[in-house]
Amino acid sequence: MAEQRQDKAALISETRRRFEAEYLADKSEKYDSRDVERLQQDDKWVENYLIWRHDVVDDTLKMIDESLQWRKEYTVNDLTESVLPKWLFENGSLFLHGYDKEGYKLFWFRVKHHTRDPKQQLEKKKLVAFWLEHYAKRDHGKPLTVVFDMAETGISHIDLDFVRFIVNCFTDYYPNFLTKIVIFEMPWIMNAAFKIVKGWLGPDAISMLKFTNKSDVQEYISGEYLPPHMGGTDSFKYSYPPLVDDDFQTPLCENGPITSEDEHESKEEIDADTKESGELNEEQNLNQKKMNSIEQISKSEETDKTEIKPKNAKKALTTFKGPLLHISPAEELYFGSKETGEKKCLIVLTNVTKNVVAFKVRTTAPEKYRVKPSNSSCEPGTSLDIIVSLHGGFAASLQDRFLIMAAEMDQSSGAGVPELTQFWKEVPRTKVMEHRLRCHVIESSKPSSLTLKENAFNIPAKTNEDLHIQLTRLLQINRRLQEQIDRCLWFQQLSVVLSLLSVTVVAFCFYLAYTQRS
Repeated sequence: MAEQRQDKAALISETRRRFEAEYLADKSEKYDSRDVERLQQDDKWVENYLIWRHDVVDDTLKMIDESLQWRKEYTVNDLTESVLPKWLFENGSLFLHGYDKEGYKLFWFRVKHHTRDPKQQLEKKKLVAFWLEHYAKRDHGKPLTVVFDMAETGISHIDLDFVRFIVNCFTDYYPNFLTKIVIFEMPWIMNAAFKIVKGWLGPDAISMLKFTNKSDVQEYISGEYLPPHMGGTDSFKYSYPPLVDDDFQTPLCENGPITSEDEHESKEEIDADTKESGELNEEQNLNQKKMNSIEQISKSEETDKTEIKPKNAKKALTTFKGPLLHISPAEELYFGSKETGEKKCLIVLTNVTKNVVAFKVRTTAPEKYRVKPSNSSCEPGTSLDIIVSLHGGFAASLQDRFLIMAAEMDQSSGAGVPELTQFWKEVPRTKVMEHRLRCHVIESSKPSSLTLKENAFNIPAKTNEDLHIQLTRLLQINRRLQEQIDRCLWFQQLSVVLSLLSVTVVAFCFYLAYTQRS
């Protein structure tokens, strides 16, 4: 293995050296300097080019040359929502949503929403480049599965030039970025056309073509990520805005999924929230009678307006340090399996700004989770706990994702539900901080003998996760105490300085009085 890595490192070094000597000197103006810099620094990028060209350096160099020229021609590094027409996003013909059975992201092309128009062709191609670049940067080049949904299509939707462009993106411009192409219900009228497409793909990519219909598409994509017309159960409905960059379409509320931003606080939700809070308070009282050490920690946390911590939650000691919020855990939320029954975890947000920060939470699976609070605000310099819990008979999945969105609010803005709703409608996307969290399912490591012993004494069983969150909370308390001590020391030092000044002034006054008498 070490020898293989050395060989790969040597190929990467040779590719860079030859590209600089054979291509860069003559064509430097044909490349974006940011791409050239990345090529010199990003080993994984160069390695993907080599993998896609079977470690043949000559072929790899040709692909890099074509790819970098194309990237500059399409201004790939500068493609944003603001530079593309809004109607392109509203059309819904291209978007990212869901995962295949191997865990790869699905890149959908809804062919029925596409019509041939030479005047719009360049903008549509730039939309493809936008999505590919957007995803490549966010998930560090993890491969995609392309889905051509050709249901309800006819001759007016056939655009071989556009299809060829999509194919070329994967074969020529984005190395090692394609896992498979799933074609759903291709009309018979397009059989001849796709014989041409196969000629563009080459032998390696041809093996990635999967022609499917309703009866066999679930060999590659499970029903939870297939719409009903493809035989699945996915209720996802495309809409824009917001940008459908990771399936976070349906907002969450404290009691399950909702359908509109304006429905966050219906009377039913408020009543349910009150009831749920009462249940949580009752649960806390029971736990306090059994665990005195936890009771002491809970009392010290009451002044911070935090939520009650779920017993089985686990929070990693790592922290994502964003410009507006520090978020812990940094990467993953830990849930138990169906056997362990651990269905709650904790997210801690810390406002590191001098203003109130509004935040809201979205998920790729809103039918599974309750988040409390899911749409609120955090005062300057304070921390706030978010409880994420599974409800019903659902279990966490490795494919589930959470998105935390945050933005600073003006001092004059209110923090109520109507103000927050209006705020999120008006705040520019450029001012919104986003952070994503994955789900991780863990098995209980608690021995059965220990479980029996603990149950015999009617004491809650402690897993590694319980100890982990207790340690985390103690560290948080320690940090806050340290901050208070630092403030006290500062005031103490200030008091000493003022006292010394006072003594000096008094001594000087006595000295003046003494000199006048003498």
